[in-house]
Amino acid sequence: MRKHNANNERIKRKYLVFLKQAKGQNESTIDAVAKAIARFESYNHYKDFKSFHYEQAIGFKKYLSKQKHHNTGEPLSLSTLNGTVRHLKTFIEWLSQETGYKSRIKYSDAQYFNLSEKDARMAKAKRQQSVATIEQIKHVLKVMPNNTPLEKRDRALIAFTLLTGARDSAIASMKIKHVDFNADTVYQDAREVNTKFSKTFITCFFPVGDDVRAIVFDWVTYLKNECLMGNDDPLFPKTKMSQGEDNDFKVNGLTNEHWASAAAIRKIFKSAFALADMPNFNPHSFRNTLAVLGETLCQSAEEFKAWSQNLGHEGVLTTFYSYGEVQESRQADIFKQLRQPHGNKLDTNVVELAKALANEMKNYHS
Repeated sequence: MRKHNANNERIKRKYLVFLKQAKGQNESTIDAVAKAIARFESYNHYKDFKSFHYEQAIGFKKYLSKQKHHNTGEPLSLSTLNGTVRHLKTFIEWLSQETGYKSRIKYSDAQYFNLSEKDARMAKAKRQQSVATIEQIKHVLKVMPNNTPLEKRDRALIAFTLLTGARDSAIASMKIKHVDFNADTVYQDAREVNTKFSKTFITCFFPVGDDVRAIVFDWVTYLKNECLMGNDDPLFPKTKMSQGEDNDFKVNGLTNEHWASAAAIRKIFKSAFALADMPNFNPHSFRNTLAVLGETLCQSAEEFKAWSQNLGHEGVLTTFYSYGEVQESRQADIFKQLRQPHGNKLDTNVVELAKALANEMKNYHS
């Protein structure tokens, strides 16, 4: 059975280069686009893209809706379907402008990849996420063992994620020198740290407790004094494996190498929360926890702006839209408070914050 088309490969390569070099798309987005195109090619039996017809888009949507997730065996989610057809729509629109294709493919034919309005709304619907509380995370830190080098590392890893809100990909690439305990900051230098959008910024330690800071401080001290690591060594070194007498590989401490990806970090989080008999909260969810904390502590527009910048966001609306969801239980508490008489005076800080958000929303949508 045919699983390759030379013409398709050439034009796909050109499109992926266009996405990276002209559009500045990151590798994860490009991988998702390549996967979507590969799915369509497989469905279409690797026919040349020059033979594209809008009926192929209609048939592909029906085919995709019947596919099942390879791990769960459940039908693909609407968000997965929407993401796949959206990538294909953009690809066909681009293809219709290319030499050798524009005489064969209509730009408007790409529209047939659209889902129905109902399905598109459901795919984009924001679902409430469960957010770990500070107390829950601190409970996990208390339950975690702290004896071996690996146990110390894993515990400090979770404490550091709460203390800084750093993304797991950034943490995997950080070096000891990036943490400054005199200033209580982390320098996320994009030249060495894998930050989102290759952005360089300074993160101040979030006010989550001296006990959390102490865990990270003790870990860095241990790396320097006991492991004799230097400033350019990884903040969280990967596990060292060695071959025993029975030829089986076993854990043998720490290396002075970085993790190749954030996969190991996510596994550590999953094991830690399982040990504490709690639902799994991944590293990225800690940013939600910190956003909720910021909404509680910040009393002015300037304070929340600083909090938002500390998460690496350009504007406070990113924090609100992406991380600032009010939990249903908290929503009920807020409305109970609103039913109470407040008098005629509003806190000037609240007014200031509301005005600042209104102005930013106006600029955001203009």
